[in-house]
Amino acid sequence: MRVRLLAFGILKGEVGEGLLELPAGATVGDLLDALGERLEPAALQLLSRIAVSVNAEYAQAERILCEGDEVGLLPPVSGG
Repeated sequence: MRVRLLAFGILKGEVGEGLLELPAGATVGDLLDALGERLEPAALQLLSRIAVSVNAEYAQAERILCEGDEVGLLPPVSGG
């Protein structure tokens, strides 16, 4: 199955964007695991602190993905 990956902020340069192929029944956690295998150690640490959205709604690791879902990766932000 294919999902569209949208990465924001610093993640855009680390993870990239586009279509990602996953097995049927994959979860958000499975997607993060697959991305983690491609990242450098410093970027991997960042991945553990992000928020994830599926079709513009926040999603937990257990959320099952479907063909064509749009998955957003949102890095932590700070400011004042």
